[in-house]
Amino acid sequence: MTRPTKATIDLTALRANYLWGRSQQQGNALAVVKANAYGHGAVACATALADIADGFAVAFCAEAIELRNAGITNPVLVLEGCFNLAELRQAQQQSLWVVIHQDSQLQDLETASFEANSLHVWLKVDSGMHRAGFALEDVQAAHKRLTECPAVASVTLMSHFASSDEPDKQTTLRQIKAFEEATRGLPGARSLSNSGAVMAWPQASRDWARLGILLYGADPLPHPIDRLTPVMTLQSEVFAERWLEAGEPIGYGEKFVTQARTRVGLVAIGYADGYPRVAPSGTPVSVDGEVTRIIGRVSMDMITVDLTPLLSAGIGSKVELWGKQIDVNQIAKAAGTISYELLCNVKRIPKEYIGGIAV
Repeated sequence: MTRPTKATIDLTALRANYLWGRSQQQGNALAVVKANAYGHGAVACATALADIADGFAVAFCAEAIELRNAGITNPVLVLEGCFNLAELRQAQQQSLWVVIHQDSQLQDLETASFEANSLHVWLKVDSGMHRAGFALEDVQAAHKRLTECPAVASVTLMSHFASSDEPDKQTTLRQIKAFEEATRGLPGARSLSNSGAVMAWPQASRDWARLGILLYGADPLPHPIDRLTPVMTLQSEVFAERWLEAGEPIGYGEKFVTQARTRVGLVAIGYADGYPRVAPSGTPVSVDGEVTRIIGRVSMDMITVDLTPLLSAGIGSKVELWGKQIDVNQIAKAAGTISYELLCNVKRIPKEYIGGIAV
């Protein structure tokens, strides 16, 4: 018997989320498919979006090459840039767009002998996040050096926000202002908005947005509004059940003890499948469409759920861990993390693709 655990990926929802995200700002939009499309499958997701996406973004060159090998011909931006000159040559051969965010990368480009106008470069500005990017006072000089490289066909100016998912903070407005001052007078397209900025900061809208978590239907804002459709449904089944009397512990560490006679369902999913080990008792879960709760610690391959109030549930009952009924953000909050991490951790279980276009 096949283990009844899978992640169903709704490609129709993926396409709808992309189109909605792009409609919220004035320019084009990259679909961010790094980290295996946040756990959803990079090749399948990129293939499903290829006819409507203005381009894609990945973290590093190997992720981009995977898309090229799968037949993706759209522009692909490498967000971390290239780690050495050899990788830069590979990026040029594969017609990848590359981010330049530090002087060593700029030096590699200056020493390379590439065909004229063969590279599209994105110059990253550190507008205040202080993770990657040229310091504000160095941006003008870096831009000049790039435009003097014969291989460079275009320069797009970009930055990244530290707190776009916190609408009550003024950090994003300060970063927009810093970026504008540092790049004033420089030719080239601009890119500022990530998912949070697309949804909460229209002031950041420029030529290119970078649609990440919203693409997968997980709203990054603290007070989400129903406008996105979850793409992944993480699901399994109840495969065993038992009654326990009051005062009985459940699971590792005896962290949960029944307060009354309890019917316990055993579900075939655990932290090795990407469900967070630290999700506490009380975390919501859906069984046959009815919401109940986890009880006891999450194990490597199994969890236990409370079936007591669900009269018709039992062995074979369908369980949704997150998806269209159980918001992945609820689970992330209960586990003290973010939806990005939960989605990226779904690796062991098989994926089933529905909707969209053939992949």
